Amino acid sequence: MQLTVIFPVLGILLMLFSTSSLPPFVVALIYSEPEVNLFIYTFTLTMAAGFSLWFPLRNLRIQMRNRDGFVVTVLLWIVLSAVGALPLLMMESPSLSITDAFFESLSGLTTTGATILTGIDELPKSILFYRQQLQWLGGMGIIVLAVAILPMLGIGGMQLYRTETPGPVKDRKLTPRIKETAKVLWSIYVGLTIICALAYWLAGMSVFDAISHSFSTVAIGGFSTHDASIEYFDSNTIQSVAIVFMLISGVNFALHFVVWREKSLLQYFQDPEFKFYLLILSLVIAVTVPVLYFSETLGLVDSFSNGIFEVVSVATTTGYSSTGFSTWPTFLPLLLFLTSFIGGCSGSTAGGMKVIRILLIFKQGMRELRRLVHPNAIFAIKFGDKSVNHRVSEAVWGFFSAYIILFVIMFLALLATGLDLETAFSTLASCMNNLGPALGEATKNYQSLPDTAKWILGFAMLLGRLEIFTLIVLFTPTFWRY
Repeated sequence: MQLTVIFPVLGILLMLFSTSSLPPFVVALIYSEPEVNLFIYTFTLTMAAGFSLWFPLRNLRIQMRNRDGFVVTVLLWIVLSAVGALPLLMMESPSLSITDAFFESLSGLTTTGATILTGIDELPKSILFYRQQLQWLGGMGIIVLAVAILPMLGIGGMQLYRTETPGPVKDRKLTPRIKETAKVLWSIYVGLTIICALAYWLAGMSVFDAISHSFSTVAIGGFSTHDASIEYFDSNTIQSVAIVFMLISGVNFALHFVVWREKSLLQYFQDPEFKFYLLILSLVIAVTVPVLYFSETLGLVDSFSNGIFEVVSVATTTGYSSTGFSTWPTFLPLLLFLTSFIGGCSGSTAGGMKVIRILLIFKQGMRELRRLVHPNAIFAIKFGDKSVNHRVSEAVWGFFSAYIILFVIMFLALLATGLDLETAFSTLASCMNNLGPALGEATKNYQSLPDTAKWILGFAMLLGRLEIFTLIVLFTPTFWRY
């Protein structure tokens, strides 16, 4: 581990992050809110901290190694979550503890959407905008943005990109240069956000709500400017806009780029992960809508509109709410939670284990069944028309095993804090999959949970955002030995 590399990188990223205080500062000025001072303080403190880390080592030109990339990635999310908590910690009402402010900030940056706040409708506009912006910055990953800038400063970014980009296949680049790759990803991300905001505005949202919700929709975050979430607007048109952009944002952004480059929508349907993604959503919708209707929970139209909306929202790990699926009949709440374990596609802003991993596990299961019938035959696992390397298959099973083991350990830890089974399971699943909504005591928000439980769930959010291995590798003796 090279501290002479890590410190200046963190310093640069902190200075970049300090500028995130400027948009909510402008919002506070527009609405004449006293919170304008909070963002001045936050900007000054963050810029000063970043400058003090970068300036003494600014002239060094040392190549970052893979190990340094892991450390920077984890430290960055922790440090930015702490810095991001400052405005929430300093605001007068509601008064938040350090635990609650950090939890809210971490939930925003990891795009989890689990909140401890109540009375969201009454919060200052600048604070509401700031929360939404945290999710937007965390959506694609602040590090991917930094990758486009760090090479200009003499610091290589490929190691950061590998540790940040989600999914089992991480080294595929869209362009020959990593800086250009990051720019491509962010161009798509920003473009989708602008189109989404315009669509929300045309559907009936105010300009403020449209921009704010476009941030959390494209980021697959789920924060809203209202306690009732999307239900507040009582509009099927707005729900439809949300469904479209949640679906789009749950797709691999590299695939979006290929479609744009080739000028052909057929590229989507040539991708096995995309087709499996649509298949999962279609099957869950096909179960959910009839159950809602025939159980007389909702009318025919509402069963379709709210059923499809909630399935897409939970399956993509966005976490918006239209009716509150926790009160739905029979097995539906559990079914929706189970879909969040799958999540969106690799390379998307969604959480969960990712569709590609579930697809590969399914294919491996089918291969074992065929081996029972033909024990001497050799069957290759194919993804599209290409055979999957056995190392990728092993990595997928390793990820799945680590996920289950860590889930069980944290589940038991949450039970030890006094939570009941339903609350412990749902909050952990929600945070580890970066979903947000939960059941039991956390149906409305996470405010009533013990502080110890919130720290455990914060760790689960970080695990989910960094896809397990990037974080737990730091706890292995081998990592620090050489």
